[in-house]
Amino acid sequence: MQPDASATVINEVFRRAYERGDRPALVDLRGGHVYGYRRLVTDVTRAASGLVRRGVRRDHVVGVHVSTPGAQTLAVHTVLAAGGVAAPIDPALGAGDMAAWLRACGARALITTPDLAETATSAATGSQVRQIVSLGAALDTVDYRTLLTLEPTALPALDAEHQDALLLADGRRMSHAALLTRMAELDQPVRLAESDVVLTTWRPDGGCDLLALVGLAMSKGALVVASGDGDLPVDGHEFDVTVVTGPRRRLERLR
Repeated sequence: MQPDASATVINEVFRRAYERGDRPALVDLRGGHVYGYRRLVTDVTRAASGLVRRGVRRDHVVGVHVSTPGAQTLAVHTVLAAGGVAAPIDPALGAGDMAAWLRACGARALITTPDLAETATSAATGSQVRQIVSLGAALDTVDYRTLLTLEPTALPALDAEHQDALLLADGRRMSHAALLTRMAELDQPVRLAESDVVLTTWRPDGGCDLLALVGLAMSKGALVVASGDGDLPVDGHEFDVTVVTGPRRRLERLR
């Protein structure tokens, strides 16, 4: 993969999503969901429009506090499509530490999952967070599905070179171009193709590697099978796995 400095992450990842239709893009074993290409791009763009309707603006920081790879993929790309900066948060972080981080990064909104919603709402108290979106019904949150029902509005045009995509737990900011470069680095040892099936045991955390991996695979038309837990037994033969995540945040080709 050769990164295009003029392309945004959204354009690169989803440029052929409608063409690929209902082909599976991501199997989230821990979350129990299978996401097809068309469904992902449709939900991401409609929900992004909903975020804009609810006040998220270009460069607003939105915390992403979720428990599964599928939820992280959906949440982060929704934020990016809305022009925001996604701040992935390690789901193991306690409410106190999370609250301090939300205040430090000036997050305006927060996306979470129902199993983490109680921690999320507690952490948001006293921060600049004014709305919490949950990927499923949860007390004191806006259901993600509500975003899909709002009147569509235009999404912002983004500058790939200068627009921030991520604010990482270590304080680093990554532009869209920088995230595309990380995707290209992951691709170097394996050269993913549309026929590949990638098995990952990486968990959502405060870094960028899981996001870069899923984005890379989807841009290539490959399938990601995500356990989100290194201890979860997965029979690679069941999915005809060709590439796996290895040590030192690298990909390894099986065949």
